[in-house]
Amino acid sequence: MSAFDNPFTVFVAALIVQWLAAYGGDIFRKKVRPLRGEERTDFDIVRTASLTLLGLIIGFSFAMAVSRYDQRKNLEEAEANAIGTEYLRADLLPADDASRLRELLRKYIDYRISFYLSSEEREVGQIDASIEKLQADLWSTVARAGTAQQTPIMSLVVWGMNDVLNSQGYTQAAWWNRIPVAAWVLMGLIAVSCNLLVGYGEHRTSALLLVLPPIVSISFFLIADIDSPRGGVIRLQPHNLITQYQSMKPN
Repeated sequence: MSAFDNPFTVFVAALIVQWLAAYGGDIFRKKVRPLRGEERTDFDIVRTASLTLLGLIIGFSFAMAVSRYDQRKNLEEAEANAIGTEYLRADLLPADDASRLRELLRKYIDYRISFYLSSEEREVGQIDASIEKLQADLWSTVARAGTAQQTPIMSLVVWGMNDVLNSQGYTQAAWWNRIPVAAWVLMGLIAVSCNLLVGYGEHRTSALLLVLPPIVSISFFLIADIDSPRGGVIRLQPHNLITQYQSMKPN
């Protein structure tokens, strides 16, 4: 688990570093090199351009995080639909195989719900191991029935199981697809530079130095929160899988 999986850590670290940068710029202006009057116009242009660039980078990063969140949400829906379809197609199997397949699918979707709700890496590892074993059992069940009856109807069951297994792989890939660390580093460096410029450009030490760091830090917190599948406040709830699981309970 990386530091970006905890949005609160991102918020605190960004806030402290930016406050230090803002007051560092203020100290540099007072102790090392004051800003002369004829330099003020050019400096204001550079500071405004830097703040504009920071705003654009934050906007692009937020859009990246939201798109990844939407992708995870859409794949959760697709996974629930694939499992539900295969559960219905179990009627095409012989009675014993159909009963076993339904039982395995109920266990499988239960583990998939736990995968979404779990926040502990150790627990997720155990869930993934159980899911992998269940996938092997599911595939062997439909493969055995498909080999015994090689008909177009039976191929629907095999194809449906292929969709179930693929949907889990697509979901896992989407959970690994995060904002690159390089993008975070770039965004952090620009934020620090902007705070240095704000501190250096003040006519005197004022409460304005306390304004920009919290604003940017809250933006970082929101981006990290949306981009993190397991940490933070905003969590993707598997509503479709839960609804599908409830409809799959045996009579």
